[in-house]
Amino acid sequence: MERTTFERLVRRVLSAIPQEFRAYLENVDVIVEDWPTTAQLKTHSLTDEDVLLGLYEGVPLTERHDYVRVLPDRITIFQGSIEMICESEEQMVEEIRITVVHEVAHHFGIDDARLHELGVA
Repeated sequence: MERTTFERLVRRVLSAIPQEFRAYLENVDVIVEDWPTTAQLKTHSLTDEDVLLGLYEGVPLTERHDYVRVLPDRITIFQGSIEMICESEEQMVEEIRITVVHEVAHHFGIDDARLHELGVA
């Protein structure tokens, strides 16, 4: 998939987030990269079968105290990883949606265990 098409799908998912939640994403950069870096992979305990589809890097809203004059948090969506696990464009669209929602949830302080309970992991 062309990068511009992939990025447009990510933006579409972000724009579907209700406004009352989107307002809390003002200081969050959402970017698309092909693959995670070695440093990004080291931040997670991944098995050989695991694929990192997205990554939230920052301080979750629930952990902020005196949070001023800081660089934006970052959500990275990995296009190559998503393309690798999907067999169709429809699957890619759904995986982008799931991944974006998952990483935005981390920004709101929701951990992986809770996301598993909610069915968004």
